[in-house]
Amino acid sequence: MSENTHCILVVEDEKGIRNFILRSLESSGYQVISAENGREAKELFLSKCPDLVLLDLGLPDIDGVQLIPLLRDWSNVPIVIVSARDQESEKVRALDLGADDYITKPFGISELMARVRTALRHRGVSLTAQPEMDEVFHIKDLVIDMRKHQVLKAGKEIHFTGTEFKSLALLAKHVGKVLTYDYILGQIWGPHAKNDNQILRVNMANIRRKLGENPAEPKYILTELGIGYRMLEDEE
Repeated sequence: MSENTHCILVVEDEKGIRNFILRSLESSGYQVISAENGREAKELFLSKCPDLVLLDLGLPDIDGVQLIPLLRDWSNVPIVIVSARDQESEKVRALDLGADDYITKPFGISELMARVRTALRHRGVSLTAQPEMDEVFHIKDLVIDMRKHQVLKAGKEIHFTGTEFKSLALLAKHVGKVLTYDYILGQIWGPHAKNDNQILRVNMANIRRKLGENPAEPKYILTELGIGYRMLEDEE
């Protein structure tokens, strides 16, 4: 396979898992560098400027969660957590600190590669960015036009309330990324709605109903239980 121009930093202290990830990425043509601990990770991040970071949280010298804000201060490159920690609170904390995605061990290589491709496609997007008023998003058969305040599905217009439209546009802006409940609430309703997930659930249910989506087989919006929501891409 031809060489990929993307460089990926793998931060993983378990040799077997690290080598498995390295071989998988290299066989797909990516350039790969690796670190066994937080100190090496910081040095390689600053010297090599990778396009994406795969970060384990259980490092020998530092909790990987502590690395996230440091890396985010230096760059907006995607950070995908690869960890055995499967508690919802751990996932939410990592995502709120600036991680772009979270994969729980054990994982399938096809899932890992799909998440890597998704993150790289959107590596220039910051989670703190707001949708620009003149942007047009194309997600599957949806067209979301910010200037016209219009949503088309397969060419047919669907009416959304102002809050529903802003929520859909926010997810589209960050397509493929998990947005936590608190992040969405803060962006759409402001800090006064903190922890009021019920209003968000009702809002998302209305959006899905208008999109004609079956929550059991989501086509557009995936619920990450206990964490938040993700706008799906064609590949997923």
